[in-house]
Amino acid sequence: MASILKSLRVLSDPVRLRLMLLLVEEELMVAELQEILGLAQSRISTQLAQLKGEDLVSDRRVGKNIFYSAAEDLGPATRAVLEAAREELKEAPEDKAHLAFTLRKRKDKAAEYFNRLAGKFGRAYVPGRSWQALSHALLRLLPPMVIADLGAGEGTLSQLLARTAKKVIAIDNSEKMVEFGAQLAKEHDFPNLEYRLGDIEEPPIEPGSVDLALFSQALHHAATPQRALQAAHRILKPGGRVLILDLLSHTHEQTRELYGHVWLGFSEIELQQMLKKAGFSSIETSIVSRESEAPFFQTVLASGVK
Repeated sequence: MASILKSLRVLSDPVRLRLMLLLVEEELMVAELQEILGLAQSRISTQLAQLKGEDLVSDRRVGKNIFYSAAEDLGPATRAVLEAAREELKEAPEDKAHLAFTLRKRKDKAAEYFNRLAGKFGRAYVPGRSWQALSHALLRLLPPMVIADLGAGEGTLSQLLARTAKKVIAIDNSEKMVEFGAQLAKEHDFPNLEYRLGDIEEPPIEPGSVDLALFSQALHHAATPQRALQAAHRILKPGGRVLILDLLSHTHEQTRELYGHVWLGFSEIELQQMLKKAGFSSIETSIVSRESEAPFFQTVLASGVK
């Protein structure tokens, strides 16, 4: 009882309450919270510190950025209070709309980078993209399969998979990439390769329709990686598999501007936790590639079964 009363006292402040309602939905940086709430950085940081002091909020550092989210162990009583408050707080609908706008900006930044890169993808350097790493994923494939290549770009990997797969559905949120990839599929005569414009967090694919969901150097472009993995679980058939090839956690901040990255890679533990939360089992992770030149990117392979 003492614990919930303490939480209620902390949440009695309208700004702290608005922060909690946002952080229950998404993991956000202070700058994003500033934009959503229209408040000064100092005020938001002060309120976050109080929430963190009461174990209502947790944080994690990704390079130079700190991301805040609601603590996982809030408890049913605190969550019930937050849901009740959401119904009464007059700013809640406006905050939710601003949150959606902020998340769209995350996605648009990555899409803008890939629109510029269309037609040059095979000749441009992309961190973590190596044939050595890709071969580890390809060795795990048993044709014929229906494969979803999520965040496919021009679809270099999709075209390789299409040589033996029953069908490959390549998803990307860049119109230029989809147009370019579809033209390549036509020129190279891959009738089983279909490009679709869409978001990897809400892929335009029927639930329970694919055997393999693949993220090849794509998950770090997702606004919310957890949501992308949950979507992958949704489109997979029972017994279907997800494969992730991505950068291991790093601190190379320049990837945000140079390559449109949203996240600075993922640790093996982070991937295991996200896959488990998304509903996958038989989860495996391993480091499959280490670059020999600075900044020495490493590639991690993760898999799970629905």
